[in-house]
Amino acid sequence: MDKKFGDVLPNWQVPPAPQGAILHGRLARLEPLNADAHAADLFAANRADDGIWDYLGYGPFDRLQAYQDWVRGMQTQTDPHFYAIRPRPDAPAQGVASYLRITPAAGSIEVGHICLSPALQGTIAATEAMALMMAWAFDNGYRRYEWKCDALNLPSRRAAARLGFSYEGIFRQHMIYKGRNRDTAWFAITDQDWPGLRRAFDIWLDPANFDATGRQRQRLSDLTRPHLVSHDPMLP
Repeated sequence: MDKKFGDVLPNWQVPPAPQGAILHGRLARLEPLNADAHAADLFAANRADDGIWDYLGYGPFDRLQAYQDWVRGMQTQTDPHFYAIRPRPDAPAQGVASYLRITPAAGSIEVGHICLSPALQGTIAATEAMALMMAWAFDNGYRRYEWKCDALNLPSRRAAARLGFSYEGIFRQHMIYKGRNRDTAWFAITDQDWPGLRRAFDIWLDPANFDATGRQRQRLSDLTRPHLVSHDPMLP
């Protein structure tokens, strides 16, 4: 029998907007972005590769002052809500990410503005940072957690699939940035997907999953793939 309406949500409660709580795991520590605390370290780490700015609407920054000014402009905003990422609690900040398009009334929140320095890319801490942001959203009652990227940004599309985001399609001519057209690939995790994905992250992040050299025993993509509702046709 065809349904005329979606499921009733009798226990639905509007979740809170992010309030700047510090998020921390075994390695990663996420702190609300602050120019005085983080800008100099981030600027130094980012300068190793200007390519990290290719798919962002701003950057690269050629002077510390310019980057500090940008950070000061971001740290006062509530949407996007930026975090600085430390790979260890006592380490300098080496990346940023934010919540954005925060819509508590719909239970929807997005992760974006992800800019990881070369030193942070591909590390356990980088993955843990993404898992911590997901966990905060779902633990606080969000129903939908989004990831969007330039459709030509294959590394970002691969990262979304590895992290357990299901592919939802392409928005053609979605925006213009740096004078270029952007078709946008959309991905999401829902609260129904999250319990299985949380178990996948717990297994992958367990120290027992890594040998003495730090090499993973199980790949995260193998653990998250069974929980994908739909697959990105651009990926194997």
